Amino acid sequence: MLPAPYADPAELVAARSSVAELVCDLPEADPEQLSFEHPWEIRAFAMAVSAHRALGFDWTDFQQALITSISGWEESTGTSDRGWSYYEHWLAALESVLAGLGLLSTDDLARATGEVLAVPANRNHHEAHTEPIAIDPARLAHP
Repeated sequence: MLPAPYADPAELVAARSSVAELVCDLPEADPEQLSFEHPWEIRAFAMAVSAHRALGFDWTDFQQALITSISGWEESTGTSDRGWSYYEHWLAALESVLAGLGLLSTDDLARATGEVLAVPANRNHHEAHTEPIAIDPARLAHP
C-alpha cells in the first residue's frame, strides 16, 4: 500500500468505478454532458446521488429543490453570472431534501460548516489529489 496521500491503485479503480456507476445510473444523466471544474464539485455530485440511492428519496424532490435554489439566487442577483456556482445550488438542494426528511438539522449543518471553514483553504496544497474531476465515458468502458 502506498503512503498517504497515495492510494492503492485497485482502490482508485474501485472508487472511480463507483462514481461512474453513480453517474451512469442517475435519472436523465448524460455522462458526456457532465463536467466538474473543481474536485469538490464531483464530491457534491456523488454525495447527492449516493444519498438518493441510499435513502430512496424521489429524485424529482431533489430536482425541485435545485430549481428552487437557483430561482432564489436569480431573484436575488438577477441573471448575471456574478457569484454563480451550479454545484453550490446542488449542495443547497441536497441540504433542503435531507432537512425535509428530518435527517439534517440546521444546527448540525452550521456546526459542520464552521468546522470545514475553520480549516485553511490551502492546508493540503502540498499533497497530491488523485480523485477524478471529470467523467470520460471512453475510460469507463476500458478501465
